Amino acid sequence: MTQLNLAIWDNLLRKYVNDQGQVTYDSWKQNSLAELEQWLMNVRNVDLQGLDRQQAIAFLLNLYNALTIRQVLYQYPIDSIRPQVLGIPNWLTFLRFFTRSIYTLSGQSLSLNTIEHKILRQQYPEPRIHFALVCASVGCPLLRAEAYIPDRLTAQLEDDCERFINNPDKVRYDAASQTLYCSKIFKWYKTDFLTVADSIPTYIDRYFKDPLPPAVTMVYLPYSWDLNRCLSS
Repeated sequence: MTQLNLAIWDNLLRKYVNDQGQVTYDSWKQNSLAELEQWLMNVRNVDLQGLDRQQAIAFLLNLYNALTIRQVLYQYPIDSIRPQVLGIPNWLTFLRFFTRSIYTLSGQSLSLNTIEHKILRQQYPEPRIHFALVCASVGCPLLRAEAYIPDRLTAQLEDDCERFINNPDKVRYDAASQTLYCSKIFKWYKTDFLTVADSIPTYIDRYFKDPLPPAVTMVYLPYSWDLNRCLSS
């Protein structure tokens, strides 16, 4: 098995991601695309079966986020991974972003969807991955400015949950109307969250800064596909 070395990827994140999860794609593309390519080349022979659960999840989260960034860098400058033509979303291009095979890992052809849905969600079920997988959009969780490290993975995922659920752009509660507004991530992956909680509000209440009442009305917020970019280098 290839040694799982995350140093290059970790350094790139620390250099090009700010504390708001925004990426300086322009500078990354100009100065360090080759480094990203090198890291992806270095780990192409990693055998998932040779990794324990924590190692596998951490590696797959890093791989997904790295491949997403590489796809954006290839196309940058762009405003969104969901381009528009005459104001109409180009759904075919958008879907291809997730479904097209873009990487080979130990002989297996991978798309972003394969990593998320066929490997992570099926083989390593863990609801908190949905606060760590970042598809380069504002509606996504904030990208961490560091790599996921197996020995620290639990703490990192817990921090991701706290940060996402206590971000009013993603989750907020209106006491007057007893309405819980939350990201569509909770709608799209409801079945995953319900493996560890009785309901979405119950799951959110574990991390939310203020206790939620027993009964709330849920409303899902619009999802922004705008690029999670930092305009200043």
